[in-house]
Amino acid sequence: MTTSGGALRGTPTRRAGCSGVHAFYGVPFAAAPVGAGRFASPVPPAPWSGVRDASALGVVVPQNPVPAPLDRVFQPRGAQGGDCLNLNVWTPDAGASLPVLVWIHGGGFQVGSGNEDLYDGSRFARDGVVCVTINYRLGAEGFLHVGDDTPGSGNYGTLDQIAALRWVSDNIAAFGGDPARVTIAGESSGAMSVAALLAAPGARGLFRGAILQSGAGHNGLAGSAAAHVAAEVRRRLGVGQGLDALRAVPVDRVLQVQGEVAAEVATSSDRERWGPVIDRPWTIPFQPVVGGDVVPDLPIDAVRRGRVADIPLLVGYCAEEYRLHLGAASEFFTVDEDVVAALYGAVFGDHASAARALYAETAGADPTSLVAAIQTDRQYRVPAIRLAAAQAAVGGRAWLYRHARRSSAFGGTIGAGHATELPYVFDLLDDDTSALLAGVDAPQQLADVMHAAWVRFVSDGDPSGPSLTWPMVDATCPTMVFDDSSGVAYAPDAATLRWYDDLPERLLGV
Repeated sequence: MTTSGGALRGTPTRRAGCSGVHAFYGVPFAAAPVGAGRFASPVPPAPWSGVRDASALGVVVPQNPVPAPLDRVFQPRGAQGGDCLNLNVWTPDAGASLPVLVWIHGGGFQVGSGNEDLYDGSRFARDGVVCVTINYRLGAEGFLHVGDDTPGSGNYGTLDQIAALRWVSDNIAAFGGDPARVTIAGESSGAMSVAALLAAPGARGLFRGAILQSGAGHNGLAGSAAAHVAAEVRRRLGVGQGLDALRAVPVDRVLQVQGEVAAEVATSSDRERWGPVIDRPWTIPFQPVVGGDVVPDLPIDAVRRGRVADIPLLVGYCAEEYRLHLGAASEFFTVDEDVVAALYGAVFGDHASAARALYAETAGADPTSLVAAIQTDRQYRVPAIRLAAAQAAVGGRAWLYRHARRSSAFGGTIGAGHATELPYVFDLLDDDTSALLAGVDAPQQLADVMHAAWVRFVSDGDPSGPSLTWPMVDATCPTMVFDDSSGVAYAPDAATLRWYDDLPERLLGV
């Protein structure tokens, strides 16, 4: 296989039932972001001579460890290091002008990689889709707003994603893919990255469709909030405003401070200390910065203005998103009545009592269930619905889904939680890692339905098929509910949505 950087030698995939599929791992799409390349826009990699071995996973982005117990599922595979801007490709040995799926991993913009077993693209390739997974800079290295006068400031991770898409545009034909038939997709912060790319002028023309799983268009830090975070990071690192001093700080030290800041922001109510950063409860302090040349507008606003009306969207959420988060955080804090009261007050203000009464009817009185319900709606469900509705309102095409199949993993505590749809989408229920997330009793029939719908959307821009009638979003809010038995529901759980009609949009998302 010959690319713009040189020749590659891949390896047959070992995934069962995928004979005739080759994988190419660790293919560089940008130069290593080290030295002067830190806190700077990505540049093309140097070409190589001879045939590069692409049979083993590449280096992943430096990051802090995934906390237990989720490290069993989401811990990145492969060594961490500087030469981390690489991607993986799965392609069938026969075929040309095939549709292409470019997958952007999640992990709160702070952890994760395209190397994880959950994102093995073998079965997309088996079904005629060239699948690409990418690595991009995370945390402070990817999203620290180092200064208004620095090109790309606060959006180096997004620029990495755009560089990967340019590589795909230039090279995917060599792998049998059609550069004019690229769909971008992601889950969690990967979906939020997809939303940022919808709003990014630099990504225009590099994809024709988008899939957003458990992340939508309300995420992004305003410049004032991003500057506030950067000032605190610099203070803790003991560096001033210049880039040279920041680049001289070892990556491990940046990661340490990044973790401290993220933990404080996630739990703080101290407005005097954190100001605009905590306008949104339990927010992420390292994510794309809105404003400037890279992401000029909040993604939901770009959609509302019709800027991507020509791009079909597949948007969805899990029915109990936040149960996974609460399980992961259980060793750090306890969900009690004080947490419930603080959250409802921060979100609903004077309407907190009435909103809580309604949630108690639908979710129960248990504090964990109440927090899971409101955080699922605030961070994921409402943003997904609004994004799909905004696309439909400007004449665009959008499809909405809800993943409701409860997982038996983690003792059943995560329910239909965050990321539990991934093993179904990638058709990987026979994978050990996927079983840790979806449960050993996950039904293959549901994987057959979901995976086929994603393949159709990537191939044709429409997830419907002979055995799955899936209406586009309109005023009735048709939602495909994926469960042991899947079908369309119209505006499911609509009663709780009314509490968000007058909610400031800055409170939506994470």
